[in-house]
Amino acid sequence: MEAEGPLGASEKEDSEESRQQGTEDGEKSYSSKDPETELDTEKPNESSMEGKEESERESMEGTIPGDDVRQTDLADGEKSDISKDPEAELDTEKSNVFTTEEKIKSSASKEPPGEGEVPSTPEGPEEGIEKPVESTEADPSSVYERPSKELPGKDEVPSIPEGQTEEVKRRVEGAESDGSSTQEEEEQEEDIEEPPEEEKKPEKLERKISETFFYNYEDLCSQPFVTSDSGIPIHLLTLKHSFGYDCTKRANLQLLDSQTLLYVAGNQLVLLDLKTKYQRYLRSSSGGGIGVITVHPSKQYYVVGEKGWKPNIIIYEFPSLKPYRILRGGTEEAYAFADFNHYGTLLASVGSSPDYMLTIWDWKQEKIVLRSKAFSQDVYKVTFSPENEEQLTTSGAGHIKFWKMAHTFTGLKLQGELGRFGKTAVTDIVGYVELPDGKVISGSEWGNLLLWEGGLIKVELCRTGHRPCHNGPVNQLVLDEGELVTVGGDGYIRVWDFETIDAADSVDDTGLFEMEHMNELLVGKNVNLSSITKIHDLGQPIWYAQDSNGAIWKLDLSFSNVTHDPECLFTFHSGKIEAMGVSPVTYLMATTALDHSVRIYDFIGNCQLTEIKFKQGGTALTWAPRVVNPKGGLITAGFEDGVVRIIEIYDPRGLAIVAGRTNVGNAQMRLKQAFKPHTAAVTALAYERNGEVLATGSKDKTVFFFAVEDKYEPIGYICVPGPVQALQWSPPSHAESMLLVLCENGFALQVPAPILREEDTVATYEIKDLPTQYFHFCSIKSRIKREEEIERREKKKQEEEKARLEWMQKQKAMGIEIEEEPEAEPVKEEPLPPIYIPQEPSPIVCGFYSSPGKFWLSLGGYDSGYLYHCAFSPVQNQISPESRQDEPFDVIPMENTDDNPIQRISFCTSKLLMFCGMKDGAVRIYPLQDKGLSADMMNGYWSFNMHDNDYGQIQGIYSSYDDRFLVTCGADSNIFTFNILSPEDIQKDLKVKVPSPRGGLEKEKTAEDIEDPYAYSIENAKRKKEYDQIMKAAEDKKNKKRQELITLRHKFHHLLQRNMELPKHMQLHREEFELDHRICEEMDRQTAQRIQLVQKELAWDQEKHRIGLQKLQKRFRDTLEFDTTVVHAIGSNHQISTYRLLALSERYYKARKQSQIGKRRISKLTKEADQRRESQKEPSQTAGVTEEEKEADKLKKRSQLQGAIGRFGGNRLEQIRKIIEKADRAKAKIIQRRKEWDELYKSKPSDNYENPKDVQDIREAQENMGDFKLKTASNYKIPEHMRMNAEKKMMQLRSLEAVVHEKKLTMNKWIISLRDLKVAINEEINCLVQELKSIQSALDASELLPIPPIPQLHPEETPEKKFQYDDKILLEFQQEQGTKDRLSEQVEEVSSFAVFGAKFLPAPSLKEMELLSRGSSMKLMRTASSVTPVQPKVIEIGKAEPTQMELEILKREKIKNIYLQEILIKRINELVVTFDAELRLLRHQKLKLDTQMKCADLRHITWFEELLLLKNFEKHEDTLQERVNSLSNEVEDMQWKLDNYLTQMEDKKYEIAKLQEREKALYATFQASLGENNEFASFLAKVLKKKIKRVKKKDVEGDRDEDEDSDEESDDESSLESDEEDSGSEDEVFDDSVCPKKCDEALFENTLQLREKRLDIEEALVEEKKVIDNLKKEYDALAKKVKVVGASLDTAEGELEAFQREKQQQLNELHVVVPLKLHQVEYVVNGELPSDLSQALVFTNHALEYLHQRIMALQHEKLEQRELYKQARQQHKQLIRDRRELEIRIRRLEENCNQLMLMKFGRVVDLEALQTLSVNTNLEELKMKMMEKEHMHAQELKKWEEKIFELRQRLMMLMKENTSKLQQLNSFCIEKQGLETKLDALQNNLGAEFQGPRKAELEEKKRLITLVQLQAQEAEVLKEEITLLSRKDGRIFPPPQPPPDTKILN
Repeated sequence: MEAEGPLGASEKEDSEESRQQGTEDGEKSYSSKDPETELDTEKPNESSMEGKEESERESMEGTIPGDDVRQTDLADGEKSDISKDPEAELDTEKSNVFTTEEKIKSSASKEPPGEGEVPSTPEGPEEGIEKPVESTEADPSSVYERPSKELPGKDEVPSIPEGQTEEVKRRVEGAESDGSSTQEEEEQEEDIEEPPEEEKKPEKLERKISETFFYNYEDLCSQPFVTSDSGIPIHLLTLKHSFGYDCTKRANLQLLDSQTLLYVAGNQLVLLDLKTKYQRYLRSSSGGGIGVITVHPSKQYYVVGEKGWKPNIIIYEFPSLKPYRILRGGTEEAYAFADFNHYGTLLASVGSSPDYMLTIWDWKQEKIVLRSKAFSQDVYKVTFSPENEEQLTTSGAGHIKFWKMAHTFTGLKLQGELGRFGKTAVTDIVGYVELPDGKVISGSEWGNLLLWEGGLIKVELCRTGHRPCHNGPVNQLVLDEGELVTVGGDGYIRVWDFETIDAADSVDDTGLFEMEHMNELLVGKNVNLSSITKIHDLGQPIWYAQDSNGAIWKLDLSFSNVTHDPECLFTFHSGKIEAMGVSPVTYLMATTALDHSVRIYDFIGNCQLTEIKFKQGGTALTWAPRVVNPKGGLITAGFEDGVVRIIEIYDPRGLAIVAGRTNVGNAQMRLKQAFKPHTAAVTALAYERNGEVLATGSKDKTVFFFAVEDKYEPIGYICVPGPVQALQWSPPSHAESMLLVLCENGFALQVPAPILREEDTVATYEIKDLPTQYFHFCSIKSRIKREEEIERREKKKQEEEKARLEWMQKQKAMGIEIEEEPEAEPVKEEPLPPIYIPQEPSPIVCGFYSSPGKFWLSLGGYDSGYLYHCAFSPVQNQISPESRQDEPFDVIPMENTDDNPIQRISFCTSKLLMFCGMKDGAVRIYPLQDKGLSADMMNGYWSFNMHDNDYGQIQGIYSSYDDRFLVTCGADSNIFTFNILSPEDIQKDLKVKVPSPRGGLEKEKTAEDIEDPYAYSIENAKRKKEYDQIMKAAEDKKNKKRQELITLRHKFHHLLQRNMELPKHMQLHREEFELDHRICEEMDRQTAQRIQLVQKELAWDQEKHRIGLQKLQKRFRDTLEFDTTVVHAIGSNHQISTYRLLALSERYYKARKQSQIGKRRISKLTKEADQRRESQKEPSQTAGVTEEEKEADKLKKRSQLQGAIGRFGGNRLEQIRKIIEKADRAKAKIIQRRKEWDELYKSKPSDNYENPKDVQDIREAQENMGDFKLKTASNYKIPEHMRMNAEKKMMQLRSLEAVVHEKKLTMNKWIISLRDLKVAINEEINCLVQELKSIQSALDASELLPIPPIPQLHPEETPEKKFQYDDKILLEFQQEQGTKDRLSEQVEEVSSFAVFGAKFLPAPSLKEMELLSRGSSMKLMRTASSVTPVQPKVIEIGKAEPTQMELEILKREKIKNIYLQEILIKRINELVVTFDAELRLLRHQKLKLDTQMKCADLRHITWFEELLLLKNFEKHEDTLQERVNSLSNEVEDMQWKLDNYLTQMEDKKYEIAKLQEREKALYATFQASLGENNEFASFLAKVLKKKIKRVKKKDVEGDRDEDEDSDEESDDESSLESDEEDSGSEDEVFDDSVCPKKCDEALFENTLQLREKRLDIEEALVEEKKVIDNLKKEYDALAKKVKVVGASLDTAEGELEAFQREKQQQLNELHVVVPLKLHQVEYVVNGELPSDLSQALVFTNHALEYLHQRIMALQHEKLEQRELYKQARQQHKQLIRDRRELEIRIRRLEENCNQLMLMKFGRVVDLEALQTLSVNTNLEELKMKMMEKEHMHAQELKKWEEKIFELRQRLMMLMKENTSKLQQLNSFCIEKQGLETKLDALQNNLGAEFQGPRKAELEEKKRLITLVQLQAQEAEVLKEEITLLSRKDGRIFPPPQPPPDTKILN
């Protein structure tokens, strides 16, 4: 079973020590701050070589040397190990450490290691190879540390860092050694600190791991933990057998060959031989469990991925089971999945929480190739693509991811793309498979398949009708031999066509693709398949399946005639095993779980003996002790519904042989008794030590006691403060028999065994007087921790004080004087741990008695880690249980149990071993010296992890009755058996002995089981029985009272009768019978109150029933327009019935409304299309419209001008107005004529024009002439109006339904009117019969005729009366309901105790009470009326004989009565006959209508079948139609754009023509301005035609902004550049900026202006031509696109037509019922109707006659068309002759017109221009403006003259005054001159400056000259403007002039 590796036995001890040391050091070195973000960050430890090696390995795997790289979380939850580039965060590349790696590779030794040698393996980070070692101490997963910071010398090769140097040396040179000791490691650490000289230049060797190298299994597998110096043997327990199977673990079933299964059981790997059922086991190496297993494609190796801190992947070789390779460092805590590539060269693994690391391994060399974080949630699976090994896929919780290995410039990287679900709901993906073309198909939680392509869901696959592929999740998909196999949780395996799936595509917005599977296999009921695996046995494929419900199946998926049925190989418990029990007399054990089964195992024979299934899952189990059943054949099991079942086990071979029964098997189970003491799950069972009482505990907080006899009898129950966790009776050593009850919420109780009481003495089983002691646990863990901390600190202080004293003594001994040290300041200590008590008490897990009144407890939660010794307080009654706070008086600390509490505790028979089951699945054994527990005794223990460490907590641990074996069961579905001590000590002949059956067992009936989970518990049944007895007594008492009341009522009625029989004067009045009227009033008041109370009580029920009635009426009556009414004839058996007619649904009206809206929308769309077509024509008319608008603008202008002129007019204005009007009329006439000509030319068809209607008629005639198309023809083309779709067919159906409804409604109205007629006839006949009876009363009996019977209405004729009721009907209905209720009460039982009184007779409603009171009053009235007084007899007096007259009168009356009798009877018969005739006539019409309705029903069925077919085609048809519509719309839009382009080009051509005309007009104007014989004509022509490059306006404006200060000449030179005249020579140069001498300046300026206009026109022409060219290019490109789109449209229309043909063929295959009469069938052979009508054609005679008539009509039409053709040809010839004559006449008239113009004008002139010639409006406008200005100026001058005159008058007055003053001044001056003559003698030149002209005069003269020049220039400009305005459209702008000097002007 175990493989020996190359290590010797002498090295095992060192390996063990080194492994322990390496584990401790590894834990230190691997401490990480944040495992989510620093997966590869190491914490070095200088004192630990292993820590350094681990950090080196992490550095190699995750970082580039010299860089500090951390993994960062990516957006999709990934982590990148070494990438720094954010664009490559998803990539992971191999690290590259050495620059001289090629030298290492080239010099590496390629020789394999010798025998017994370990191969030398390089540790270069380029390859990531790890050295395989034999122990965990020499950790080969270590890698190099970061490079040293020392720089190499100038000529040196860079040295390898210290740690790497030592590692290379140790790897390369010392790899041949078998192992290394601790001392050698210490030397290596010293060498690392100071590396030798030769290590700086190491040999760069690389050696591969040998193919023949193996590890030693003994050094790898985990071993039990034993406390040192405890003396406990390490092999205290040895695994014997594994009975369980973790069926819920993913991929936990692998095949190594056709006979060997591989699966995980806790910490064991089980290899099961299918033939011998022999198991082999392999332990996990870490002891942390096994996460995943997988098998190599060659089946030669298998992989075990472990769990724990830094787990390894171990690859074993098969069948030797030797460890072959160890892969380290792939994840943090556990591996979730692993898979090989197709060739088995690479291994992909993915980890679980917290890192979810995806790693690609070169597993044979133990190297990591690539790694990356897979996702941020659970990853279930990873696989390589079978076709491309560089692609991988991972899936898991809510995701799927697609990976590829990409070669980038930085190396090989792993890139992942997350699958996007889009519109599909996010799902967990468990199963998927890669297809050969790169697609991936996966399952989903709802059972459909998802086809992925390019990271997106291409299509979702389902079965037809949108049914899921599986009714549950799809757990696995397998691509096998070209077929897709899907494994579902519904127990089905289905096979699908791969090609159909690969080519699947969505056809509508749902994204679903419907298909059906090819084959399917139902493995079994209640089967949940999670995985299947395949292997070939003798060339035949065999499949093995893992069933999550606890089974392993063998399947045959060949799906042939000889296919074997599924075979269940093994069955196990599924899920958590709840409880276990061991037989007290033999080697049997029993288990139960929530899978509803109880199983018996033989743990000596290692087999399952039998099992029994129930309706509910088991939760508790115990084996009855010997005192109860000495044979050990009773099991007591508790279940989740509160039922306890007593099961007996026996050997069926001991039963008497009965005919027809074969005893198979060694053991059987049989239900002996079942009872239900609880209403919730049973959690604990315990037998009293004497076997007299059974106690059961439950989550319903009760403990029930039963007396143990042949049939268990209930004693009673007690209530406890919390859900029961465990029960234990005191051992025999205790004096009293007490029961210890442990509750989950921290309570413990102790009660004595109760005594059985007599049954039915009390109403309940609850025991209230049972003495109970309570213990409410109060947490003391925080106080213990505080005390431990105080003790630790005191001990530390004592040690320090002791060390100080020792030092002082040493100093004194050396003679050194010690000075007294000053007292040191007290060190501030950390605060002690606080006292903490959890708010919610810690749950009690288990416990047991230690001594009377004392017990041990193990708790979970916060208080785990200790065993608490507790005792019940003597003070019990003074404190309530909830308020108690009890503390344990002693504790025992349990090592490593703070987070791992003890779940179960049991003892061996001798009480010397205590077995503990831990939460992490470990088995712990404590040896005990005596039967008590103490802290010293619990120091040493033996521990071994067996069950799963994560979810395998131990649920049961027991030793066998002889303490030779130990059995455990866990929550991981595993059951293990162990040998206690060495297996050699066990005798070989041990066998299990199944108890023999009881006597007469075969004759006993099987006990009745309780299958209903809602059945009464024992207590509830007893209470129900008591309640029923009380209610029965109450009913008996009520019935007795009712009988007394009935007796009294009869007596009272008898008294009333006797009172009525008395004479009236002796009778008592009714009021006198009342003793006291107040009693009646009080009774009435109480009755009213009760009625009100009943009304209130029944208000809700009344409203509920009212609403229910309304709903029923709305559902069944409101929608019914006519019910079936049968009208019977009166005198015959004929009858006629109406149609049961439902009203048309609202959907019909909505659809009708929508159809009307759709029609309006279609009409609106057609209108819009017509408007678009019209809009296409509008641009062509825009030119004419614009011309008209221009003319209208001109007319408007002229009218405005006329208005302006009217103010200053006179005769001149009137003349101008008339001239303008005349010219306008002529111009309007010319425009109208042009418009008519344009329309005429537009209406002229082209030579190749053909009438579209004629073309369409010809095409239809060619296609359909002389041919009656059959829909079954292969070339049948469906006309557009006959194409049918689902919507049209739905409208047909609705219209048919409407017509049918209308006809049926009409017939129903006739029948109802006939019914009303019958009612009227019945009334009339009734009246006639009454009259007839009165007449017959006067006739003799012999003269009487039989009276016709009065017709009665049948109930069928008035169905509406069914819903009409009165008091009598309601009373009868009440009585019927009461009878039914009484019967139901007698038969049925109440379903639960909570509603014991809920199913009595319902209280009558208010209406029923009224009806009852009315009924009783009616009875009383009937009774009273029946008691009538005896009427006195009347004495009759005899009459006299009649006279003769009287006799005659009587005779006449008799004759009259006989006549009336006959008349009335005849009338009655006439009415009956008339009604019957009407009914028969209407019946005949209805029969015809029935025929029509039957045909309509047949047509409706046919149309509905067509509708279903059309709906199947609708999606594809809509797609094709939408494509055709989109393409046609696109073609229309493009055509519209083409027409628009053509219109724009036409407009531009028109603009160009106008510009060319303007250019011609400009040259004509220039020639006119030159006049005749102008000597400067050639010069001016050159000036006019000179080409000038003109700067664009924007450039000119920019230049002006930049050069504002530049002068005018430079501005002109920069803006205009003159070129030479094209017509002149190159040498000829002329200056066009200066007017030549003798040349008219005005003419020169005019020429320059005309040149500017010419240049503007030429620029406009160039722009227009460019626009035309661009439009033409766009037109050509669009035309090409139109051709392409048109071709696509033709293709789409062809596809649509083909689809329509296919649809029509499918419709033709539908069967259509055509009802025919025999005379309508003319297909007769030999005078008989043939039996085979398949070749017949249903064709109407009318259509056939039409075809015959159509032949004659077409022949006649042909002759008419020929005659019309002859006439048209003659007319065509005549028109050609007429056209020639008209052309000749037109030419003659043109010649005459030209001659006349030459004669009159001397040249040919434009008559239109001549006609439209009128005054120059612009000139006239300017003249009028000039007149206005002159008038204004004249007025202003007049004002200024008046002002000047006034000022002159004033000036003259001032001058006169000043003159007098000047004269006086002159006299003074003369006198002064005379006086100063002498003084002036010396100044001879005085006054010389006054002799010349004055300066002011000169300036004034200069100003006037300038003013005259400016006025002359203005005059010239005005003349030129007048000249230009006299011509058509001539305008001139004066050249820019500098602003005049205001000073000069002023």
